[in-house]
Amino acid sequence: MQDISDLIKEAKPLYWARKKRNNRIKAGLAALACAFLLFAFIPEKQTSELYYYWDLGYTEASNTTTYVENLGLPVDDYGLLLVG
Repeated sequence: MQDISDLIKEAKPLYWARKKRNNRIKAGLAALACAFLLFAFIPEKQTSELYYYWDLGYTEASNTTTYVENLGLPVDDYGLLLVG
């Protein structure tokens, strides 16, 4: 029994040091994974393109000519397609 007790006393600091080191490694990897996912799902570029296309559509809509009129189809004063 004394041999087992001595072995446990000798291994206890090594066990806790290894467990502490492994927990730190896991926490670091989890932090890196969270940071990666955070930066992966932030759509900075898509947001600016969205505003660009919205502004482009707004300027096209504010012009006096409409898309249908540019195709050469008959339109009325409001830019709606004439039927008949």
